[in-house]
Amino acid sequence: MNKRTHIALATALVAALALGASGCTGAATPGKGGAGAENPAAANDGKVLGGTPVKGGTLTVLSNQDFAHLDPARNWVMPTMDFGTRLLYRTLVTFKAEPGKAGSELVPDLATDLGTPSNGGRTWTFTLKEGVKYEDGSPVRAQDIKYNVERSFAPDLTGGPDYAAQYLAGTEGYKGPLDGKHLDSVKTPDDRTLVFELKRPVAEFSATATLPTFAPVPESQEKGTRYDARPFSSGPYKIESYDRDKKLVLVRNEHWDAATDPVRKAYPDRFVVVMGLKGGQIDDRIIAGEGVDASTVPYADMRPESAPKVLPKPEVKARLLAESQGCTEMLHLNNSRAPFDDPKVREAMQYAVDKEAVITAGGGPALNEVATAYLPPALSGGKQADTLKIAPAGDPAKAKELLKAAGKEKLKVSLAVSTGDKAKAEALQQGLSRAGIEVVVDTVDPGAYYDVIGDLSTTPDMSLSGWCPDYPSGSTWIPFVFDGRTIKEKGNQGNYSQFRDEATMKRIDEINAMADAGEAARAWADLDAELMKKSPAVPVLLERKPLLVGTNIAGAFGHPVWTGTIDYATIGLKDPAKGQG
Repeated sequence: MNKRTHIALATALVAALALGASGCTGAATPGKGGAGAENPAAANDGKVLGGTPVKGGTLTVLSNQDFAHLDPARNWVMPTMDFGTRLLYRTLVTFKAEPGKAGSELVPDLATDLGTPSNGGRTWTFTLKEGVKYEDGSPVRAQDIKYNVERSFAPDLTGGPDYAAQYLAGTEGYKGPLDGKHLDSVKTPDDRTLVFELKRPVAEFSATATLPTFAPVPESQEKGTRYDARPFSSGPYKIESYDRDKKLVLVRNEHWDAATDPVRKAYPDRFVVVMGLKGGQIDDRIIAGEGVDASTVPYADMRPESAPKVLPKPEVKARLLAESQGCTEMLHLNNSRAPFDDPKVREAMQYAVDKEAVITAGGGPALNEVATAYLPPALSGGKQADTLKIAPAGDPAKAKELLKAAGKEKLKVSLAVSTGDKAKAEALQQGLSRAGIEVVVDTVDPGAYYDVIGDLSTTPDMSLSGWCPDYPSGSTWIPFVFDGRTIKEKGNQGNYSQFRDEATMKRIDEINAMADAGEAARAWADLDAELMKKSPAVPVLLERKPLLVGTNIAGAFGHPVWTGTIDYATIGLKDPAKGQG
């Protein structure tokens, strides 16, 4: 594929995401909890709050949890990817630090350009910029990125993106570099050149190179699973101290050179992340905005019960970001065992769930919209399909009928949710009880939640989680959520339903082989409709990401790619003297 074609494709992908974003904020649909243009939570969409920051001071992040993984080989949760790749380490390619559709545009980061495809799109070559250094002043080398890509295969370093395993040639049976073995399909002819040999053409590989997998880790810094606690910085900040589950302090990396990095502005002198706080406590502190809390942002979403304290008050609502996340939240059904190994029981669940009640529990229609398909609007032309046409409140009579036909008129099943989703779990529990389904709810600490539901030995009957496109393509969604070949014993990511279906896997391979991006997009949408009929999971919600910022915060906006998370590349303080640490 020549360079002109590549740029045209990137433009088309950006347009697709922009279309999806506008679709999410379209007119509200009566009875569907739609987040419409008059939605009070959407008032600041596409805006930068607080003006341009002034350099200096300490910005505090209040969090209800520790980071699951800061190791770039293991970092695959959207807010943590934003935090890691904007502050601690750089990737070959990144996204612009701008609100709205401009933020969906790809720009070079460590690389000099977006990569050069050859061999029909099966080979991609990147050249690194000169002058990029680590926190100790040593240069970032191509071999360091190769090494981190290889680390993503290590069985002990679970949780990270699977793109390298899916795309790179010659990876079968590879277990990472910790035993001294390396991949022939990632070549480094010199310190500044990387060549990736792929199994098949991947037109979107520039976008893939935005992921933390494609950040550098020098082999000399390898610490195995302990690398999570002290990633070696190639970004504008480095770790000064990290007391797990309590506090993380970042200070400037004096060897970071802004001349090599037009994306990150690095306004604050320090970032302090305070962990282990309750969500309501975080909201109340930021609403009040007193003292250090004026210079504070939240890591977790604003709690639904805080909405009445914010939306009716113009001076507080003016500090609320609530961008569309572009993700679908699903009730995953464990297809690997009874009762959800029966397709009829899974179909009954589609009718049994009361999505309207879950919307209410999640903060109401200002912050949520009913999901009617798996693929989010950004990947389906700006509007979700509605294959099954089930009422938002469900149809318990139809669910009972299907359960009776399956010989399962009474069910007792377990549901695991993150602690912050307890209210949603109770709404699901009450809704399912209408169809004779008894649900036992287990709440899990947010920092451990994905490890629990991603371990096949601890996976419950049902779990609640969302999936977001890593970039605007169905290839970043359906294969990760519904391809049985991605399931792992530990560190399972995406396919929490443990759905294994030969016809689905065959079709995924056929679509991945399509050279035309438009044809592939239509095929993903068609496959989405077929999957809805097989019901491996129940799509529940499309969410906004409500984040309230302090009165001294400037440069704040929800990034469209990072699911509405605050972009840490450009945030800072109005008055650094008010920032304390």
